[in-house]
Amino acid sequence: MLLYTLVQMLDYLISVVSTIVIVQFVLGLLMAFNVVSPRNEVVLTIYRALNALLEPVLGPIRRAMPQTGAVDFSPLVLIVGLQLLSLLLRGLAMSGY
Repeated sequence: MLLYTLVQMLDYLISVVSTIVIVQFVLGLLMAFNVVSPRNEVVLTIYRALNALLEPVLGPIRRAMPQTGAVDFSPLVLIVGLQLLSLLLRGLAMSGY
């Protein structure tokens, strides 16, 4: 029972991190296409805070991936990796390990 509770807590943490990655990605797109002004201090502060939170995780992924030009696939790789980790942990909890 304790293992299942820990897996649920980690699953919740994975969901929070995935949501932060999606918010950072969408905010970056909105800023890039001038839907939201990058000169707005509130928007810029939120974007910098999200980058500060995610850069320790996304940086090593960017360095390990091949260059793809202007498109950054590291957020996608992070979300897929987190979802695979979540599936693995749930499977281990269900099997009793």
